[in-house]
Amino acid sequence: MPLNELAVSGRVVGEREVRRALSRNLLKKIFVAADSDAKVLKGILEAAAKSSVQVEEVDSKLKLGRACAIDKSAAVAGLLR
Repeated sequence: MPLNELAVSGRVVGEREVRRALSRNLLKKIFVAADSDAKVLKGILEAAAKSSVQVEEVDSKLKLGRACAIDKSAAVAGLLR
């Protein structure tokens, strides 16, 4: 799980931002925390599959948040094209 990919400025963090970027077809890959609420992720995963965006699972929301250089945990993050 190469979370160092998220150490770039071209990323979005959080459910709302990822949904917005997916609807505009701006993402090439999303990272999803395994301990996230399934109801929250269902729509995002469906949109990612529809857009053929690669999905990678991360161990925890805390690890994902740290990889994105934020002080909070994050359920989902995405890399921009």
